[in-house]
Amino acid sequence: MVPPPPANKPHVCLSCVLIMSSMALLDAYLVEQNQGPRKVGVCIMVLVGDICFLIVLRYVAVWVGAEVQTAKRGYAMILWFFYIFVLEIKVYFIYQNYKVAGDSVDTLTCKALTVLLSVCVPLLYVTLAAIDHMEYVRPLKKKEEIRSRLFWVVVDLLDILDVQANLWEPQRIGLPMWVEGVTFFYCYILLLVLPCVSLSEISMQGVNIVPHKMLLYPILSLVTINVVTFFIRGGNMLLYRDTRVSGILMAKNILAIVLKICSFVQYRRHLQETSAPTPGVERHKNSVSQGSTVTVPVTMSATMPVSVSMTIPPKVVIQDLTTLPEVSETEDT
Repeated sequence: MVPPPPANKPHVCLSCVLIMSSMALLDAYLVEQNQGPRKVGVCIMVLVGDICFLIVLRYVAVWVGAEVQTAKRGYAMILWFFYIFVLEIKVYFIYQNYKVAGDSVDTLTCKALTVLLSVCVPLLYVTLAAIDHMEYVRPLKKKEEIRSRLFWVVVDLLDILDVQANLWEPQRIGLPMWVEGVTFFYCYILLLVLPCVSLSEISMQGVNIVPHKMLLYPILSLVTINVVTFFIRGGNMLLYRDTRVSGILMAKNILAIVLKICSFVQYRRHLQETSAPTPGVERHKNSVSQGSTVTVPVTMSATMPVSVSMTIPPKVVIQDLTTLPEVSETEDT
């Protein structure tokens, strides 16, 4: 195996701390939900899974730290996919244990689980994107524009986690089993795929990154998050009288749909304006392409004069504006 280039050790340590702390807290949830002899078996299975996870993390995290100052985010996408894949499996078992417990579930522990996921998952995404380590992005305005686009990704992650968290928070009337299953695994797929799409756009842009051309993630999030989750919340609220639906995030979805459609229209109008040449530029091209033709007589011999047509290119006068005008000493006094 080819050894990785020198890695950014603080970045590697921060990523590993975020990943392992969230995994350890979820393991504590799983162990505490089981009592008696079953608790020992669950603890052994959790430890074995964490050891295997650490072995893989040890290699992937080093490569992530090695590419953090470059325009590539390939290993960051691998680490994100691997982390969410394992994390959501543990969340699914915790969610199933809450369903079995029924009304005896502590509301405070459910809220704590929601807060844990809402902090760790977006924070890891921001760490893997590593905007502050992009030294090749010189203009501050461009870096702030990239940061604002990543902020939309964080908001979308919180939106997905809110839809998923409604499944394990207690309510009087439960949703049908097939609705809960479809909702959970739909959020699972979005958490796996969409942040990887955002990271891949950063990699595809390369060193000469242009934020306003990163359109793949906004289009996907407009359809899969803003539109679909709005109908999921609205359907649960109207059909099943679900009181856990967040009205604030429903309003967020409506605002996001309006803002993204307006930005797409403005971008398309900008492309049409830049592609159409202006009359002044067209006249300048015609004047440059058309040169003046002068006929010059050339004598080939004493008895046979020949006229030759020569095209004189237009003259371009460039003024020197790099030097400052000299100021006499009498003007200073």
